[in-house]
Amino acid sequence: MYKLRGHHLFCLLGYRGMGYSKEYVENMTKIHQTLRANPETLIQLVKGPDQLCEKYPNSGEYHCQDANIYIRDAAILEQLGIRIGQILSWKDIVEHIRNHVVPSDIQSVCETCSWRAYGVCEEGVQEMIDGKGLREVK
Repeated sequence: MYKLRGHHLFCLLGYRGMGYSKEYVENMTKIHQTLRANPETLIQLVKGPDQLCEKYPNSGEYHCQDANIYIRDAAILEQLGIRIGQILSWKDIVEHIRNHVVPSDIQSVCETCSWRAYGVCEEGVQEMIDGKGLREVK
């Protein structure tokens, strides 16, 4: 089982092998590919830093504790109709995404995210809607 915060559910959709450091990318790729290969993998939704945050580089200000990140987490969980503490399979989370999210939602819910400009999260949402699942990352 993985412990993930709200906004990382969307980050996983757009993940293409880029990240903040080598260690962060290795960790994100491992979790991403596990979910891709095993959609029955359980996810516990947590408030605050999660298993992806564990590998965020220590470069002074800790991004994972930023108030805007908590706001983004809450907005995404609310939109998906799920809450902190719930344990769901990745497959069930994808169903929530398919039923409650459209690609253009990324523009508002993730407005302050520096990765938004790449457009990959919108693509990821559309791929979930189309039933394609997570992309393979090499």
